[in-house]
Amino acid sequence: QVQLVESGGGLVQAGGSLRLSCAASGGTFSTYGMGWFRQAPGKEREFVAAISWNGGNTNYGDSVKGRFIISRDKPKNSMFLQMNSLRPEDTAVYYCAASRGGRATTQYYNYSYWGQGTQVTVSS
Repeated sequence: QVQLVESGGGLVQAGGSLRLSCAASGGTFSTYGMGWFRQAPGKEREFVAAISWNGGNTNYGDSVKGRFIISRDKPKNSMFLQMNSLRPEDTAVYYCAASRGGRATTQYYNYSYWGQGTQVTVSS
């Protein structure tokens, strides 16, 4: 059973940066696609970024393209989200997710495992 734990969230001013981490344990993490989603109060869950099992393919949500970078460290069973030029509208709980399909899928229903989330708050 895969377990995912996010870290790195916090409070930052607009224009600043944060780096989220996701630590995975159990399962065959090295074959899984990985992704980040976020959910703000009163809003639907939103796709942020995804990376394929080998790191060769990535996808980004339109609202974060050019500002966020997803990466993974397979030997360390970790995934990261470097968030730059943060905006108040990036405020949300950010979730790490793993997909057994192995692709950089953008659809939340393709992800079987989810972390507990980490809060990111961007002040104006």
